[in-house]
Amino acid sequence: MSRISQAFAAAPGGKAFIPFITAGDPTLDVTEELVVAMADAGADLIELGIPFSDPTAEGPVIQAANLRALRNKVTTDDVFAMVERVRTRCDVPLVIMTYANVVYSYGIERFAARQAELGMGGVILPDVPHEEKEEFSAPFGAAGLDVVSLIAPTSRERIRAIARDAKGFVYCVSSLGVTGVRSKITTDIGAMVRLVKEERPDLPCAVGFGISTPEQAASMAAVSDGAIVGSAIVRMIGELGEACVEPVCAYVREMADAVHGAR
Repeated sequence: MSRISQAFAAAPGGKAFIPFITAGDPTLDVTEELVVAMADAGADLIELGIPFSDPTAEGPVIQAANLRALRNKVTTDDVFAMVERVRTRCDVPLVIMTYANVVYSYGIERFAARQAELGMGGVILPDVPHEEKEEFSAPFGAAGLDVVSLIAPTSRERIRAIARDAKGFVYCVSSLGVTGVRSKITTDIGAMVRLVKEERPDLPCAVGFGISTPEQAASMAAVSDGAIVGSAIVRMIGELGEACVEPVCAYVREMADAVHGAR
């Protein structure tokens, strides 16, 4: 069982709460504190974004966080060094979310080896289509890591095809478009999850894009295996800067409780 699969299996009720933050925003030291504190607050798996200059899947909130981190001259090696420090303090499962060019420029095998060395679970690459995934999934798989697949509300056939060879968990995108808080999520997530489960009954599905309230998180977790929250947290970090740790962790605790209690 992969580290990501273990994270879902260990989550209360089998429902995982997954926060996302951009590494280096507002500083790498604050990112380190956030990771440790969010784990203490109930996060089951944490997504760490490596900043990129053209994050095409992101809305304005996370785009701004990427720019702030890049202004801090945060590099991929800086992020891995920060994870190494985190590993002396907690063993929360971690995945990287970034873009293909970041991994290419670092070297795919080298990137995978460094993640494996740090006990990470894998990577999410939102700009790599399913048809081109093998270039990454083979070397990452050889290192014991998962390349997580994203499924959008598209055709039944495509959802089934992606689910067939997905690893770790399936990231169910709740809405078409870019990341960002949404007042209402209208996609039939339950139908998407059922299609995945028909192909892969044992594969966890977590829902992201737009979730910001405990009610939304509980609703999404009730029809899936977890909820992913990014923009709402990143917005708090952008507004509060280095004073963000305590408020973010209070929010994470509230959201994690909602997910873990979902039925």
